[in-house]
Amino acid sequence: MSGKAGPRAAGERTTRARLDRGRGALGPALELVHTGRAPTRAVLTAELGVTRATAGAVAAELEALGLIRVDVRPAAAAGSQGRPSHRLDVAEDGPVALAAQVHADGFRAALVGLGGRIVATAPGCQTVDADPAKVLGAVVEAGAELLRTTGRRCVGAGLAVPSAVAEPDGLALNPLHLAWAVGAPVRRIFAECVRAAGITGPAFAGNDVNLAALAEHRHGAGRGARDLLCVATGHRGVGGALVLDGRLHTGSAGLALEVGHLTVNPEGRPCHCGGRGCLDVEADPLALLVEAGREPGPEVSLLQQANDLLLNQYDEPAVRRAAEALIDRLGLGLAGLVNILNPDRIILGGLHRTLLGADPSRLRAVVADRSLWGQSGGVPILPCTLDHNSLVGAAELAWQPVLDDPLGALR
Repeated sequence: MSGKAGPRAAGERTTRARLDRGRGALGPALELVHTGRAPTRAVLTAELGVTRATAGAVAAELEALGLIRVDVRPAAAAGSQGRPSHRLDVAEDGPVALAAQVHADGFRAALVGLGGRIVATAPGCQTVDADPAKVLGAVVEAGAELLRTTGRRCVGAGLAVPSAVAEPDGLALNPLHLAWAVGAPVRRIFAECVRAAGITGPAFAGNDVNLAALAEHRHGAGRGARDLLCVATGHRGVGGALVLDGRLHTGSAGLALEVGHLTVNPEGRPCHCGGRGCLDVEADPLALLVEAGREPGPEVSLLQQANDLLLNQYDEPAVRRAAEALIDRLGLGLAGLVNILNPDRIILGGLHRTLLGADPSRLRAVVADRSLWGQSGGVPILPCTLDHNSLVGAAELAWQPVLDDPLGALR
């Protein structure tokens, strides 16, 4: 019997060797496909700096894990030159992360796949209980029902809350609009609810605007930005977040970018923080309604009432004056942040996105007039583009261990 290996065995050894060389590239490769930066195997090869054979082995392994899909037949883009390449995409029927969000007017659960794709959602209650365990138990159960209905594998769970979340213990330090106790251990409670529901994988928690910025940077209006500033107002208050060199900047204890407490109107409304005239109370949905002389109603959320006012009644003088007042205050706050942070892009979410759409030139002019950037062309100010971006960002927390080490996380 010959001591030489047959062609098939030699081929298998070659494939294993290529995969071994590329195993360290599995995470970076998955992130490239996840964020849409590697639509083909040729682009993946170039981005990873490996051979075509190694990139092929890496893509095949990710496909075997059920994470991505590789087109069987290579195809060239219309009008392109050169060799056709296999297209890559996330697997539509692959695993999901459970995402949960709690805000002043209720909660929402969702299943989110790779690529930031929302697979299913379930809205929740209109009144948030003062006991976080009851609320988080309810939103996790809603997510567990989605998992049972869809039959999807779950890699983990992430929670978005309208509060600064202090590290390393995951404490909600200022859940002002939820009536939760200051310092509620939301991460621990959420993790206990996830385990009690029989959901596998790690559990995480973070501030809702931080997570919105993370989602928009990977999948939305912030893609391609190096230093991204996100400012948003949802149901109550104003939040901010910063992505630096592609990573969410949370500071030494998770408390960075509390932009809601920038003073923009020294003679303005008292703020919950003890100050006066903060963005938090001068540029949120309640501020717009009050400024326009509207009495907030209980039927729908403050955010929806404020958005409806701008979209349907902007031509009314009182509404226009109120919008201009909020735009000027928001612009003043943004100008100060631009002078300090020097971002290459600003994205606005919630009511601020609607304000930008109502009068984009006014907001950009205020920021340019009040900041050093205005003397060098101005910083782009864009609307957020993702629906439920805080939910998508919460899912990103759960997906991160898989992006870091696909084999370790899934096997």
